[in-house]
Amino acid sequence: MRTDDLIAMLAAGASRVEPGASSRRLRRALVWGMPCAALLMAVFLGVRPDLREAVLLPMFWLKLLFPVSVAALSFALAQRLSRPGVRMGRLPGALGSIFIALWLFGAAALGLAAPSERGEMLLGESWNSCPFNIALLSLPLFATAMWAMKGLAPTRLSMAGAAAGLLAGAAGAAVYALHCPEMQAPFLGIWYVAGMLIPTAAGALAGPKLLRW
Repeated sequence: MRTDDLIAMLAAGASRVEPGASSRRLRRALVWGMPCAALLMAVFLGVRPDLREAVLLPMFWLKLLFPVSVAALSFALAQRLSRPGVRMGRLPGALGSIFIALWLFGAAALGLAAPSERGEMLLGESWNSCPFNIALLSLPLFATAMWAMKGLAPTRLSMAGAAAGLLAGAAGAAVYALHCPEMQAPFLGIWYVAGMLIPTAAGALAGPKLLRW
């Protein structure tokens, strides 16, 4: 078969993609992934026992707002990267500004704290398990986000995989916040970010294989 005939045959079988298909698939990924992540947290880690008291503290909501904001922007980024030729626009800069704002807040908190308190602010009681727990909770979301993007048309596969991984990591961190007792900005800026970066890096590495079409 000649190349022109093959192209004509493929074009004849092409169908119109409905508007909002990428958004719907990614929302479906969250609908399936978030309950699974919450179940993992409840079964293996448990909800923090003082949650009713913690929700009265402004720092609890800041700790929750950080991963939720990252998840919202990475959702928008994954949506764009799942379509060929769509620019990322200002989304990478907006994502970077969230991390920078948290790091500046953490640096200010460290600067105002007594030297004897800084070690605890940086390490807390769970620094050695926090990133891996976030990565664990991101696994269902990682799988569903990759499934969602696989059914679309990403062309920048490493970046698309990284966006899906960051979405999973941020959503997993939001779920983990309901278990984690740590409330210090320096801790969040290091270990929560590290937990988000694990699935992000995994997505960047796996994207060229898992998202290929």
